[in-house]
Amino acid sequence: MTLVKFVACIAVAGLLVVAASGCGSSSSGASNSVVKWYVFNEPSGGYKEAAANCSKGKPYRVQVVSLPTDANQQRELVVRRLAAKDSDIDLIGMDVIWTAEFAEAGWIRPWTGANAQRAVQGVLPGPLATAKFKGRLWTAPFTSNTQLLWYRKDLVKKPPTTWAEMLAQAKKLGPTGRIELQAAKYEGLTVWFNSLIESAGGSILNANGKPSLGPPAVQAAQVMKQVATAPNHEPSLSNTKEDQARLAFQTGKAAFQINYSFIYASAQTDAKAFVPKIGWTRWPAVDANRPSRPPIGGINLGVSRYSKQPARAFEAALCLARPENQVIASQKGGLPPTNAALYSDPRILKAFPFANFLKVSIRDGAPRPATPAYSDVSLAVQDTLHPPGGIDPPKVPSELKSKLKAAIKGDIF
Repeated sequence: MTLVKFVACIAVAGLLVVAASGCGSSSSGASNSVVKWYVFNEPSGGYKEAAANCSKGKPYRVQVVSLPTDANQQRELVVRRLAAKDSDIDLIGMDVIWTAEFAEAGWIRPWTGANAQRAVQGVLPGPLATAKFKGRLWTAPFTSNTQLLWYRKDLVKKPPTTWAEMLAQAKKLGPTGRIELQAAKYEGLTVWFNSLIESAGGSILNANGKPSLGPPAVQAAQVMKQVATAPNHEPSLSNTKEDQARLAFQTGKAAFQINYSFIYASAQTDAKAFVPKIGWTRWPAVDANRPSRPPIGGINLGVSRYSKQPARAFEAALCLARPENQVIASQKGGLPPTNAALYSDPRILKAFPFANFLKVSIRDGAPRPATPAYSDVSLAVQDTLHPPGGIDPPKVPSELKSKLKAAIKGDIF
């Protein structure tokens, strides 16, 4: 992408929730006292409080520049600025799937030496994997996320450990045995398939970035088809995202839900009478003899290649990722920490009664493919597997492999 800085400014300025003071303005003496942190508009105020904490006693102020909540819009706006070599960005709150793309493009600086050692200290394996590409550390893990299996304790006496067990229990429960999850044609569908294939012992791409697939892809596709065509399946499953699944579950229309931890806090606000019925357990296994690989998300901290104050940006990132700021993000925003020791902290246990399941799930989570072409890879998965009720599982490996090859080469599949 080739864009002059002026055009990038105009394209972005109207969309930022909190507008930057001006593209390229960091070259002035005044703006050098500000470290600008571009990150999604986290609604609880936890990120802004962390930024304020990291401004105390410093010769600079960490300023949050809020991006949209939509992940695709976040990426588009940041990519335009970085492609224009815009020095206004110092620090980036990066979705975990951006690491390879930004590193390969040369938009972020690698973490090295003492900075790298501090950035990875105490970090769980799952988040740490999302921060690396080709053996180098490119970001500092900050906040994480994962999915659990949520179920109704008044209907389900023994929570299932596998997808097969859950489907069997759902069938016995009849109309209330619905399974709610994310199967619309968007990133959530890729998240589902990725964890299914990883749980079956496979992967979408291998370590060399080439399509892998094979029998685990068939197993993953079979689970998707079974859920989508079960006698009591969610009628709108192929259009369901996180919030639709949450609402269906907390209004009593489903016995099971695959979703992120925000649903528990939401129920406490919107459906207090329903909260005592909510149970939780680990994301289901595909193979009873193999632990599941739950989804993993979150925000990592990257330092822009074009920042005119990289030393300050690294210092600010390390401060933001400190345990006390991860606690704030957990308490206020419901965003789980990446630091392993925090899962024994009373404040985290209070924020997440299911903290033990979160820790194990984040530790064992399956990162999505680390490839600079991730956006197109995800689209190839979505195009092949949507709607899930129309999947022909044995054909999935060959169909998806063809589209993945085209996506990696940058061709239209």
